[in-house]
Amino acid sequence: MPSAERALDWDGARNFRDLGGVATPLSRTGATIAGRIARGPRRELLTAEGWRAAEAWGLRSVVDLRTPAEMGARDGDPVVELPAAAAVVLAPTEDHAHEEFRAVCMPILDSPEYWAHNVRILPALVRGALEAIADSEPGVLVHCAAGRDRTGMVSALLLAIAGASSDDIVDDYAASVRAMAGAAAHGGPTHDRQAAWTAAEAEAWIGEVEHHVRAFVADVDGVLDVLGLRDPDRIRLRRLLTDPSL
Repeated sequence: MPSAERALDWDGARNFRDLGGVATPLSRTGATIAGRIARGPRRELLTAEGWRAAEAWGLRSVVDLRTPAEMGARDGDPVVELPAAAAVVLAPTEDHAHEEFRAVCMPILDSPEYWAHNVRILPALVRGALEAIADSEPGVLVHCAAGRDRTGMVSALLLAIAGASSDDIVDDYAASVRAMAGAAAHGGPTHDRQAAWTAAEAEAWIGEVEHHVRAFVADVDGVLDVLGLRDPDRIRLRRLLTDPSL
């Protein structure tokens, strides 16, 4: 299913998308299961109507990939309360005080080029995010600030674990680049140059960096080995997106 058809219309922000509907030979339905895992930007942008739409989708938990310093409402955010049914788990994939991470990753945080470095430098943090998702019941929202880079890395791993092709994983990443190009700055740890991009600039960027996405998911089991992700968690993550009976 094209990424545009998987978009979730949750009021308050762009770039919410269901990871269901992506072709995979590992599912009896032929595609990843909808309503299991959603991806998106910072949850504080959602209006009351947006939260109602999320609840109607089946939201049961939130896995927040941001660092503690990035969390919380900002001026201009809707004044709404998180639905009681949506438990939040904090699972940051980055440590902005880590010397090597700062030197290697911070200059390229808006590019999938940094994903492999994040895995190598901070494997326990990335593993923790995947474990948090594996521990969640179906109906989990995974998000960061823009829902494009950290969420893109984790979503790429989830789709690869579920057997999606590299073409479809690139398409999912590209959908977020397109969605966030020209959007208001998301307030992440570095200046977001993509916030001012035109559609043409976004397309040029996708063509420039898609090989990093493909390289990252080419050996997903190798990545999971570096992370030290246990087999039961790998199986659970695969089932979340491929097992209709779950």
